Amino acid sequence: MDDLVRAAMARWPDVPDVFGWLSLTRNGQWRLHPTGNALAPDDGDPDPEGESISNPQITSFISRNYMTDDSGRWYFQNGPQKVYVRLDAAPLILRIDNNNSSLQAHTGTVVDIVSSWWLDDEGHLYAQTNLGPGLIVGRDLPAVIDTLHTPEGQPLSDALEATTVDSIVVAPALAASQTQPASLHFCAANHIETLLGFVRRPALRYA
Repeated sequence: MDDLVRAAMARWPDVPDVFGWLSLTRNGQWRLHPTGNALAPDDGDPDPEGESISNPQITSFISRNYMTDDSGRWYFQNGPQKVYVRLDAAPLILRIDNNNSSLQAHTGTVVDIVSSWWLDDEGHLYAQTNLGPGLIVGRDLPAVIDTLHTPEGQPLSDALEATTVDSIVVAPALAASQTQPASLHFCAANHIETLLGFVRRPALRYA
């Protein structure tokens, strides 16, 4: 978190949280919703697109001050105010970095640890990481799948054909910090939020 954000939080500790103004796409793009309609659109669209935030200074500021609360709702700490984020897929969007050596979140931070993998029944691959839960971005999915293998060296694609169990142990052939074996679980797409502990459509909680 930026020092200026910490200072603003200390100076104005009771600023209300806001919802519906910011979303994160499944490709890792921040989008602004100027009318606050990300969660409750007037036009009936369940996932209004919003406006792309392309200014690199702004996206960097959001990414540096992006975090989660104790109930799995992710937010951008905008000075003294929490701006809760609608997640179109997951809190983090993960891709292979430019050196093809490690996984990197859409925030620019490199993943150090993958503690578990989750493959849903729609073919999406998620990872529980030291940074939080993330979705492997679609364009990198084949490449990540190709790096996964069992501790015995069997490629994941071959292991999937040979197994009928609910999970198998795999490890990615990426950076050394990510090569420890971890279980890959199979699940229904509509269970991902519960299994990985995040909230896609955060709402105000009432006491």
